[in-house]
Amino acid sequence: MIVFLVRRIAAGLVLVLVIATTTFALMGLTGSDPVRQIVGQTATQQQVTAKSAELGLDQPFVVRYGHWLADAVHGNLGSSWFSGESVTTSLENKLPVTLSIVLAALLLSAVLSTVLGVAAAVRRGALDQVVQLLAVLGFAVPSFLVALVFAVVIGVDLGWLPATGYVPLADSAGGWLKSITLPALSLSVGAIAATAQQVRGSMVDVLRADYVRTLRSRGISERSLLFRHALRNAAPAALTVLALQFIGLVGGAVVVEKVFGLNGIGSEATSAGSQGDTPVVMGVVVVMVALVVVVNILMDLAYGWLNPKVRVG
Repeated sequence: MIVFLVRRIAAGLVLVLVIATTTFALMGLTGSDPVRQIVGQTATQQQVTAKSAELGLDQPFVVRYGHWLADAVHGNLGSSWFSGESVTTSLENKLPVTLSIVLAALLLSAVLSTVLGVAAAVRRGALDQVVQLLAVLGFAVPSFLVALVFAVVIGVDLGWLPATGYVPLADSAGGWLKSITLPALSLSVGAIAATAQQVRGSMVDVLRADYVRTLRSRGISERSLLFRHALRNAAPAALTVLALQFIGLVGGAVVVEKVFGLNGIGSEATSAGSQGDTPVVMGVVVVMVALVVVVNILMDLAYGWLNPKVRVG
């Protein structure tokens, strides 16, 4: 297990390095002129040249990337070219917002997709058809449309939950839960649909297996059969889908944050990308890729716990 973790962490570090290098290179090909945006359109050429030298943009790509990488390894992600705010400080303030809705959406997806998938596989018939129809609809409807409907209907018209804003967990646990409920629900609809289909298909295959019939013949209760044996064997395939869905949840958070007025990483990345603010974009990319790597390692550990063959291998 230790060797497995070391290999996965090493592969994750390589992935972060490759994506960081690619992103840094692409930022120079966007065609935007951040220096001109900073100093203003009326600035003289001397002012533009001086600002470019201050930001290090007059140096070759390899030199600029080398400086950034050396600082990043020591935990210094630089400062925004436009606001002057430390990228690390900005991420510390905005990352909890995005993490709150993404992790809540992931938890909702895991729980609700398991319930729907198991119910569809066990009951079959009309319930199975309804669950599959809902899954198809949930997968087809874009998250921004779901977010708009939830914000208008539940947040504004009914007033059950806040339609905009974010309350930090440290300020109020109840307020925090209310502020992330609608964004998390909106974000999780597509993931629930995809994962529920996978759970349903895996459970149908497992329930047809010979060992399940053998366990039934030995008088094991249906509840124990489902949750201690069948679901455990069906879960690894669903975990694989859920791990992939996490990447989609991170991407979908950009739109959901805009709809609900949340000042998270998604909003920060969108704004910085449009301005060509390389330090902020690089900080967001590195942190989010590292987060995806960590979640996938955790999923692999859960996979090994559920499947002894994988753990032994």
